Amino acid sequence: MKSSDRQVSCQVRSERPTMPDSRIIAIAASPGPDADALAEAVRRSGGVPLSIPPDQAGSPKDALGRADGFIMSSGPVESPGGPAVGLEVRLIAAALEIDMPVLAVGDAMHSLNVALGGALPNEVAGHSADGEGDSTYHRIFIPVGCRLGKIVGSGGFARVNSRHRLGIKEARKSPLLLAAAYSLEDGGIEALESHDHDWVIGVQFRPERRKEVPRQFDRLFQGLVERAGAAGIRAAL
Repeated sequence: MKSSDRQVSCQVRSERPTMPDSRIIAIAASPGPDADALAEAVRRSGGVPLSIPPDQAGSPKDALGRADGFIMSSGPVESPGGPAVGLEVRLIAAALEIDMPVLAVGDAMHSLNVALGGALPNEVAGHSADGEGDSTYHRIFIPVGCRLGKIVGSGGFARVNSRHRLGIKEARKSPLLLAAAYSLEDGGIEALESHDHDWVIGVQFRPERRKEVPRQFDRLFQGLVERAGAAGIRAAL
């Protein structure tokens, strides 16, 4: 498929859920309430969370060797212009190499983008609240036919939380990824997906904060857990 075709079509193959007996989901997140919420979302969806704090993860092979799926919540850089080959990017690259199901949330959407050859994000204004623990909100549009819309049940408009100071638009997106949601306020990309992998989604909002997003976004975690455990994933590492 030509890269130009990727930008005009979001049609994807149908979802084929798998339900293995044990689905271990590695979670790379700094300890705290959001990491706890991610673990709870995995449990609620029938998976077994395996915490791997990014600063204690060791090698990507060691970190992911016991896992069937992967959630990342850390971005590739502290600020634009910094190194982009840190452990966050290498973890996602290792998961992608063996086609492990991946959900990248928050700034980890940029780790996904960089891992597949995209540019570093720019600083953006108006997408985060002043208080460190607070969220602001904005509306996004999910194109009909994209995998993200298929997973959560529909495309269209949604109001989600916004906690980020970095963002990208089309020019900085990897040609191997499709934009799966846009901010209505500034046109920034709010979600990415890969059609070259079995199940790879990145969202810039935080779906684990259930009181701040529509309930249908629980299906992101359900979809990840259903896809996890495909034959040969652990052995491939």
